[in-house]
Amino acid sequence: MSEAESPLILVLVRDLTFSGRILAEARAAGASVKVIRDPAQVSKLDGVGGNLMIVDLNLPGAIAAAGQWRQTAGRTVVGFVSHEDAQTISQARSAGVDQVLARSRFVQILPDLLTMS
Repeated sequence: MSEAESPLILVLVRDLTFSGRILAEARAAGASVKVIRDPAQVSKLDGVGGNLMIVDLNLPGAIAAAGQWRQTAGRTVVGFVSHEDAQTISQARSAGVDQVLARSRFVQILPDLLTMS
């Protein structure tokens, strides 16, 4: 699948180093990625394609933004968070985040996520 044909993956991550890591993995997988650093920008992406959003659940406002984006049929949200942050994990699941992963587990499965989208 060429980059032009690959589905767009939205990445809501403020950390520059970590988003760079995601972008590098995406390039290696041939995936098209749009990085968003501000959760308020998610609502402006209704017309933008994409069926997968990757979210840093510790980013203030990210859970609500991801939950709202997820309401469109066919969209999947995968979030990562500290495995010890039970409150954020619970809030994310309640908001409709499809997969809530510990950050370390997310890093392990990232290549698979990017090729399955």
